[in-house]
Amino acid sequence: MSDSGLAATAYDIQKILKALPHRYPLLLVDRVVSLTIGEEIHALKAVTFNEQFFQGHFPGRPIMPGVLQIEALAQAAAILAIETLDLAGSGKLVYFMSIEEAKFRNPVEPGCLLDLHVVMVQKRSRICKFRGKAMIGEKITCEVMFTAMVAEPPA
Repeated sequence: MSDSGLAATAYDIQKILKALPHRYPLLLVDRVVSLTIGEEIHALKAVTFNEQFFQGHFPGRPIMPGVLQIEALAQAAAILAIETLDLAGSGKLVYFMSIEEAKFRNPVEPGCLLDLHVVMVQKRSRICKFRGKAMIGEKITCEVMFTAMVAEPPA
């Protein structure tokens, strides 16, 4: 850990539910393993056969859609942004602005533990840029750069 970042305690599901507005079936972060304020987060998604998307993607060969891997990384990034910008309890939301350089390397199948690694590349008052990588063990499943904006929730 660098001097600029402060380590936060791991998040269980209750703390994640307080930080994110997402709920089942779109909540894609089950636990935060580690978080360094202003720097990085390591979170987990337990991928189970009961996920709704496996019913149609694909029958006979269930694979987690790449876009949902990116969404899981974005949710982890939102937790990092909320902690970094001290937004907990403010009601503000973190919205996608752009997704760049998305690459899908290996399939994600039911029964795996998806490691979500996100690094904050740049932060301004309302805009943050992140680099994310999803992994199963040592295998990279998805890599992406994305930008998000902090905004008020819709009326």
